Amino acid sequence: MINLAGKFDVLKRLKMLTKDQLNKTMKNLPDSFTIDELIDCLIFMEKVEEGYQQSVSGKVIQNEDVKILIDKWSE
Repeated sequence: MINLAGKFDVLKRLKMLTKDQLNKTMKNLPDSFTIDELIDCLIFMEKVEEGYQQSVSGKVIQNEDVKILIDKWSE
């Protein structure tokens, strides 16, 4: 039995996709795949797009700042 708990909530949060984006994703999947694999690919696409949009809008953290944060967490 496939566990879809929480999967639909994630799909509700997805930004609108174009058919072209979905077709490109589908082409990268094997001939046979599970719903979970498809959802994972869609979530990955969403996260990459979200990161790209954050980068374009300047919502980024410099590497040196991240290193400082990691050092503080490691204390």
